[in-house]
Order: sequence, then structure tokens, then C-alpha cells
Amino acid sequence: VGAAGTTALRMGLASIMLLAVWRPWRMRMNAREMRVVILYGLSLGCMNYFFYLSLSTIPLGIAVALEFAGPLALAMMASRRALDFLWILMAALGLLALLPHGFGSAPLDIAGVLYGLAAGVFWALYIHFGRKAGAAHGGQTTALGMVIGAFVTVPIGVSQAGAQMFSPAILPAALAVALLSSALPYSLEMMAMPKLPTRTVGVLMSLDPALGALSGLCFLGEHLSWVQWAAIASIMAASAGSAATSRDTAPQLLPD
Repeated sequence: VGAAGTTALRMGLASIMLLAVWRPWRMRMNAREMRVVILYGLSLGCMNYFFYLSLSTIPLGIAVALEFAGPLALAMMASRRALDFLWILMAALGLLALLPHGFGSAPLDIAGVLYGLAAGVFWALYIHFGRKAGAAHGGQTTALGMVIGAFVTVPIGVSQAGAQMFSPAILPAALAVALLSSALPYSLEMMAMPKLPTRTVGVLMSLDPALGALSGLCFLGEHLSWVQWAAIASIMAASAGSAATSRDTAPQLLPD
């Protein structure tokens, strides 16, 4: 069903699951809070859509690493110490090595790279608006944001994938993706975030690119060059180092 159909199925089915668990209709929000939740949901939908577009043409591990540039840049925007600029340099070198003409790495589709970076921009926006929206309403915000994202992505998926989206043959896989990629991790995240300091979250999140690359290798048979593995390791080290040396210990909202 393509990137649009996959995004639509994931978000549409996950929104139904989250509605059943969190029941966001009990929320009482003012106009400012509603505006933030809408922006949060739009960021969530666009983040997923551009990520699946990137997966159409580039390996999973590289797509995750490129997407990871968004939250990493957001975390480093307030950097002022000399040590922080070391992490920025490591992240920049890693990203440069992943670009189509970076330091001898295997060529990548430029459209896939741009889609991955666009997903990173929306991931950063997701974090920014999610922290504001989730502070007052927690998991109910996640459910409502997923519904808003589904309202945006489902029509696009239907228009591009058509009746194939509703094929019984793909429904079990779609339900699994919605449960394991969105409904369950987002719900667990909302329970974990208030109990974890920012640096712990950041170090755990830095594992994402490696897990993406290993998943691509094990499940999809995607083999990366040593330069690409080194680039992913550099981005991970920058993220973990930035989180471990951060002075901020307040919990923050980050996606799965």
C-alpha cells in the first residue's frame, strides 16, 4: 500500500486503540491548549509520513539516523559549553558521511535522504509541541494527537492506495504495526517519562539508529558499508554524550 497507505493504517488503527485506552473526550482544554495539541498531532502525522517515504528508497538504519538529526539538533540548540560543540561536531560529521556524496559511503537516493531529514524536522516539532501538550493531560494528549494525525494521513493513504488499504490480507500486519509501533510504545512512554531524568531518556534514545540498522540487517537483509556504520555510531555517541553531560535533569517527551 506504499508509504501513504502504511502511514494511514498505522495511525488510523493506533488512534482507535489509544482512544479506547485513554478516552480523551474527558479532557477539558482552553483554546491555547487545543492549538498546541493540533500542532502536536500534525507534527506526529507528518513525521510518520515522511519517515515511511524515506524507507521507500534508503535503508532503515540510515533513515532512522537521518530522522534522529531533528531531536538531536533540538537538544543542542541551547548548547553553550565547549564540550557541547564536540557533540555537535560528531553529529555533523556522522550526518555528512550519510549524505549521498559523504566521505566515500555508498550512494543514497537524494529524495530518500531529504524525506528522512524532513521526518527529523517534524520529530523535533513533535517533541516541542508534545512537551507543552503532554504536561497537563499526559496520555490523553497522545490519543488526541494520534486522532488528529490520522485525520490528515488517512485521506492521503486512501487516495494513493485505494481499496488495497482495506484488504483482509494485510489487516493482521497493519494491526501489529499500529499496536507495536504506536499504541503500546506511546502509552508506555507516557508512563515512563515522568519518572526518568532527561539524560537517561537521551542515552536510551541514542540507541535508536543502531537498533534501526540492526533491524534492517536482520529482517530486511539491508547491508551497510563500514562508513555508514561509523556514521551511525558517531551520531549515537553525540546523542549519548550530549544527554550524559547535560545539566538539565527534568523529564521530557520523546517518541519511541
